[in-house]
Amino acid sequence: MAQKSPQTFENHARILPAYHYVAFPLLAANLFFTLYQTVTAFSWANLVAFGVAVALILLFFLARVMALTVQDRVIRLEETLRMRALLPADLHARIGELTVKQMVALRFASDAELPDLARIVLDGKIQDQKAIKKLIRDWRADFQRA
Repeated sequence: MAQKSPQTFENHARILPAYHYVAFPLLAANLFFTLYQTVTAFSWANLVAFGVAVALILLFFLARVMALTVQDRVIRLEETLRMRALLPADLHARIGELTVKQMVALRFASDAELPDLARIVLDGKIQDQKAIKKLIRDWRADFQRA
């Protein structure tokens, strides 16, 4: 497999062109077109078509939310196991205090810097997911995100 470019805070967000640039614009255009048809030439068929267009937009977003929720649960499990192996003993009992968002951010920290970052987060000095990611110096790439 070819080596991908290094991942950083600036480029870690995943964009799926078919999903973000094709499917969503088509579904949005369909929604607005069926709304226009329903308003300008009301019929039960147009109203049903508009309802289906709304349902498709909802499905688009809910499918993404469900996939990300499952991904976050897997990340929580992976990071809990990783933290038990890498954190000092005094922090083991506190792993459960981390929120899922904090664990998602900490997953990008290298093994060497994870203990210090985890301690900072657990001591309440930083809570925000974006701020945690910005503190990471040695980025641990994740190319298998949903």
